Amino acid sequence: MTTQTRRHPIAGNWASLLLPIADDDTIDFGTLGTEIDILIAADVDGIYSNGTAGEFHNQTETEYDRIQDMLAGRCDAAGMPFVIGACQPDPIIMLNRLRRAVPLKPLAIQVILPDWWPLTNPEAIEFLKRVTDAADGIPLILYNPPHAKRVLSPSELADVCGPCPSVVGIKLADGDADWYAQTKRHLKEYALFIPGHHLATGIKQGIAAGAFSNVACLNPRGAQLWTDMMRTDIETALQIESRICAFMDDHIVPFRRDHGYSNAALDKLLAAVGGWGPVGTRLRWPYRFIEQRAASRLRGTVTAMLPELFPDASD
Repeated sequence: MTTQTRRHPIAGNWASLLLPIADDDTIDFGTLGTEIDILIAADVDGIYSNGTAGEFHNQTETEYDRIQDMLAGRCDAAGMPFVIGACQPDPIIMLNRLRRAVPLKPLAIQVILPDWWPLTNPEAIEFLKRVTDAADGIPLILYNPPHAKRVLSPSELADVCGPCPSVVGIKLADGDADWYAQTKRHLKEYALFIPGHHLATGIKQGIAAGAFSNVACLNPRGAQLWTDMMRTDIETALQIESRICAFMDDHIVPFRRDHGYSNAALDKLLAAVGGWGPVGTRLRWPYRFIEQRAASRLRGTVTAMLPELFPDASD
């Protein structure tokens, strides 16, 4: 475990940039620009591109560059912090994506461990060292989600990230009381980003810096208000969290558990349920998506269960 202090001020409620996919499987860049403007107007803590919900695994390099250029240009003009995901299962493609992201000067760049064949710890360290060199001083966030080929424990994450001082943050799933104890022991020097619907618990535990948030997929402004509440009224924020989790468990998770839809499909469903923007539920071929009518059925349910997340709702 490293003893170097590297905690980065990146924190809070980060909204995912979701790709609007047209019926012919192209990216609707006009709608993407509108989405970025809506997220900026929601005054979220930041916007990030090319996470799982951003379908980083299913876009060309020309499309990748255009997405990042659009995000950086609009965010720079508005003074909005942004993080670019250079993620790609192929390490060479990922490294090249990162190099092309560096001139855009994001607050940080997110990477994953190469994912076709799981890396050993020494291989992961070597990978992150080369990524660090290519990042040219821009901080890195390691994304190690539950669906990664290899999900590292808190101690393994410390072993892998410790020799690479540019890795200042980690996006990961949280766990039980033992997970929190291990995380406090091994990862206290890192800005940790846990699932959005558990953020109040992570804040109370003194572990979470923030979330690249599925709650922001549901309503970016509402998620920001809830995040701000955690600084002044954590108990009320925890009570809202319990209702967020109940909504997710009862109405969103069954689409994955019972019907096999991907996490990206669920996040786009959340955005459609929230009704805050023109993204739509469609994923790019060959991935299945949830029909828009499912979102329409759930809209009344979510506003009744979570009125705090919908401050502008008229009813």
